[in-house]
Amino acid sequence: MSDLPKRIRVHEEGPREAFQIESASIAAADKIRLIEALAETGVPQIDCVSYVSPKRVPGMADAEEVARGIRRKPGVRYTGLWLNTKGLERALKLPLDLIGSIKVTASETFCRRNTGMDIEQTFDEQRGFLATYREHGIGVEWGYVMTAFGCNFEGEVPVEQVLRMVERVLVLAADEGVDLKGIYLCDTVGRGTPLTIEQRIGAVRERWPGIRIGLHLHDTRGTGMANAYAALRLGVDQFDTTCAGLGGCPFAGHQGASGNVCTEDLVYMCQEMGIATGIDLRAMAECARMAEHIVGHPLPGKLMHTAF
Repeated sequence: MSDLPKRIRVHEEGPREAFQIESASIAAADKIRLIEALAETGVPQIDCVSYVSPKRVPGMADAEEVARGIRRKPGVRYTGLWLNTKGLERALKLPLDLIGSIKVTASETFCRRNTGMDIEQTFDEQRGFLATYREHGIGVEWGYVMTAFGCNFEGEVPVEQVLRMVERVLVLAADEGVDLKGIYLCDTVGRGTPLTIEQRIGAVRERWPGIRIGLHLHDTRGTGMANAYAALRLGVDQFDTTCAGLGGCPFAGHQGASGNVCTEDLVYMCQEMGIATGIDLRAMAECARMAEHIVGHPLPGKLMHTAF
């Protein structure tokens, strides 16, 4: 247990992950209400909206209204997601925090389904993003490799392919003079297991000793918390999570895509293991109950339904 981190950083993705997949129409005021409540829990960053086509993702048609309506709390970063140049252009016009990244996908098929581009086109677009970030003074923080633990269309994604994508991200960053904080490995469709978590983190660290790794884990097949625990045992200290287990990917290739690892459940586990998060657990559980009320159906989070 000696590799357990003393503290982890949790990025809350519930508002963006949830409202991109909910079939019902959620009022912008309710989205804003949840975001503002989450900001009071101690989370340092909240992903609020996706800048995507409302024809493909109707739940994000009000992204501008939500972004402009949030009453911001000092010290909290409020972010949005863009997957193409049009999305970035929208983001530049709005008051949310702009944080650059390099995002690629290990699965060719998922890449096409998610963004309409293949892997090579994605790298070309990332180069264009980096030029825009420089022009606007936007800092670039992390590299992301999506479907790093498997794909619903292609099945297993070989470890060698994941390593190729990590290498290409690091080379692109170096060529562009970008100093990344580390690499996120993303279980975009929730196929990972504790064994594949260990194998892929181990393979990346064997190739690049000392590299910082973040994880974006989905709980589609019920292994999310076990995967988070396996990562904690390896010293991983950066996680994307969603309040109440909200959300999922609308392009994952299966019905009922599950959201990320549940924020309050992960915080509880870490708290009991002596790992600090900086998050008020009771306040986060209240947010989870609020989220369940807003979406109008049961959510997968466990802690919010217990007396703790």
